[in-house]
Amino acid sequence: MRKKDFLDEIIEERTRANPQFPELVEAALDRRKLLRELASVREAAGISQTLVAAKMGTSQSAVARIETGHADVRMSTVERYAAAVGSRVTWAVAGVPAPHTGRAAAKKSRSYRQAAGKKPRRA
Repeated sequence: MRKKDFLDEIIEERTRANPQFPELVEAALDRRKLLRELASVREAAGISQTLVAAKMGTSQSAVARIETGHADVRMSTVERYAAAVGSRVTWAVAGVPAPHTGRAAAKKSRSYRQAAGKKPRRA
């Protein structure tokens, strides 16, 4: 087992304050990985940050911040970056249970309405 370092201590401290902290860290790492992959696509295609910036309508320094993860960018910005380097980003929801359908959903809806003190809907 490896020895704990300062980062481990910070993660433990933040997790005590916010039990979802490890998931937030994982999501941030996933975003950085995606941005690094896009930067690799740009480099492999021989496209400069300046050209990407021109295609996106932004500055080269903004592109550099995107690639290094030093900017918390909107999804639309990531899509524009991907398009500028000749790629496309697809989005998916992970870890979410399938929505209820059919009778179970109707029963759950009625139960919710009753618990909330609302009148049941008419069929």
